[in-house]
Amino acid sequence: MAETNTWFWNERFWLPHNVTWADLADTAPGVEYPKAGHLLTALPLALGIFAVRILFERFIASPSAQSLRIHPGVARRAQPNAVLEKVFTSITKNPNSRHLDGLSKQLDWEVRKVQRWFRHRRNQDKPSTHTKFCESMWRFTFYLCIFIYGLQFLWQSPWMWDTRRCWHGYPYQVMTPGLYYYYVTELAFYWSLVFSQFTDIKRKDFFIMFIHHLATVSLISFSYVNNMVRIGSLVMCIHDASDFLLEAAKLANYAKYQHLCDFLFIVFSVVFFITRLVIYPLWVLNSTMFESWAIVGPYPSWWLFNFLLLVLQVLHLIWSYLIARIAVKALLRGKVSPPWCVCVCVTALPTEKYCISAHTHIMSVKHNTLVLF
Repeated sequence: MAETNTWFWNERFWLPHNVTWADLADTAPGVEYPKAGHLLTALPLALGIFAVRILFERFIASPSAQSLRIHPGVARRAQPNAVLEKVFTSITKNPNSRHLDGLSKQLDWEVRKVQRWFRHRRNQDKPSTHTKFCESMWRFTFYLCIFIYGLQFLWQSPWMWDTRRCWHGYPYQVMTPGLYYYYVTELAFYWSLVFSQFTDIKRKDFFIMFIHHLATVSLISFSYVNNMVRIGSLVMCIHDASDFLLEAAKLANYAKYQHLCDFLFIVFSVVFFITRLVIYPLWVLNSTMFESWAIVGPYPSWWLFNFLLLVLQVLHLIWSYLIARIAVKALLRGKVSPPWCVCVCVTALPTEKYCISAHTHIMSVKHNTLVLF
């Protein structure tokens, strides 16, 4: 065990040349550098955030939804049937005509009755509009609050205005309370999303979202351990800038304020393109790849960190392409709701599903309509 621990925390991987973990030990009162042990605080905080979410959805989001006439719906439950339930869980949720004919003969039911059973059974697993509204309102509130906090904190930080400050004196950069709270809160939130996936209604993108949350937790933790928190704070703020806008568009859609929804989605798209395709590569990647090279120089974890940031940029390009492609397709086909030429509705689709956001929101075009759920 000790050998594994020594191998994992190898100084030659994590730290620049001629720097050791002993050098980063707290040498004076009030001087503290990031340590891996600090990240353990995020776990109990994640449970706290999860508890706050439950209270928020029950006492704030749910009454807000009902005031907008979005009431908790009780889905019509399928008639209990062991044969059909086994087919549904083990074989297919959407039986073809051959399966329908066979089940019809086996149960002595009409084909339409079998089809109706499968439709009702599928609907049982779908979250209601009320549930989705409460979830989006919670995420909107958190994303907006953490973005405001992060922007306010970074506005007073010198490295926001001169990214070379991210590397001056590295890795001997003291962890300030404001930066620590920002990092740990973001990390705890994504841990809470990992926990909540096992209690929320399971959706088709369960594993994609699970992998995404774990990847986010890993990136935040990695940048904290090797004290790249200054540049990491810029990355987090850039990504938070558009997330609350998408949740706001979804809230407007659930409330059936379609024009407001269309407008918010357009604003989200513009902010997404500017932050992910312009600011991120020209501001963040330029600093991590070139300014840090000139000031600090490369070392093993530097290469890995930049590789992960480049992978993230590739994902930005893919997501942006899919957003633009779907929006243009909807526009060219016509029959999209005025005045913004984009209709965003909540529908589950069997085909043409695309993961287009850092938080895996599904979009597609069906029947000349841009679909978001």
